[in-house]
Amino acid sequence: MADNEGQSSDDMWLDEAAGPVVRPYAMTSGRTRPSSGDFDLIAIVVSSRSITASDVGLTPEHGAIVRLCQRPISVAETAAQLDLPVGIVRVLLGDLLDRELILVRSPESTTKLPAERLFKEVIDGLRAL
Repeated sequence: MADNEGQSSDDMWLDEAAGPVVRPYAMTSGRTRPSSGDFDLIAIVVSSRSITASDVGLTPEHGAIVRLCQRPISVAETAAQLDLPVGIVRVLLGDLLDRELILVRSPESTTKLPAERLFKEVIDGLRAL
């Protein structure tokens, strides 16, 4: 089937340099949220083990993440290194977490405030000046 420019509809999905174009949602089977885990942009991810032959059903992107995470790396840096949207990387990380292929260390909550006593001491110290 040809479109208006004389190309078949199959040709529209090819890129001479890169080969077939894969839409990001195809990498995650249409999923938009990870099955487990909370992957903050600054959360640190590290591989817990290598992928083996028994790890069936993983995509090349899963493998790339496991290899990249041989050293601790943030979620944001993982997405940047793989040139993938962060949302896609989060879904793939959830798959890897389910299979215990990665470990994730989330940052300390930034919403925790110091004890009220500390604020009072600071205010008293400022008043003393």
